Amino acid sequence: MLPCFSKTLFGFNCLGCGLQRSFIFLIKGEFIEAFKMYPAIYTLLLLFFLVSLSFIIKIKNSKKIIEKLVYLNLLLIIINYFVKI
Repeated sequence: MLPCFSKTLFGFNCLGCGLQRSFIFLIKGEFIEAFKMYPAIYTLLLLFFLVSLSFIIKIKNSKKIIEKLVYLNLLLIIINYFVKI
């Protein structure tokens, strides 16, 4: 796995620390462990799916849905960051 650039250089976790390990847990089918490692993993996957789908198919109100998902993801990521500190 790739080392965290922030942790390597500065000695503290970044907002994305745990995402790689969470994704590996998800691939292995360990869904609860994936959530514990990085709680925003599921909403991020949903966000990337909707963004990708919106390029292929025009979805009504997709911009509003994507915008709300972005805010939800940012909130989850920031909360997770401060909980891990």
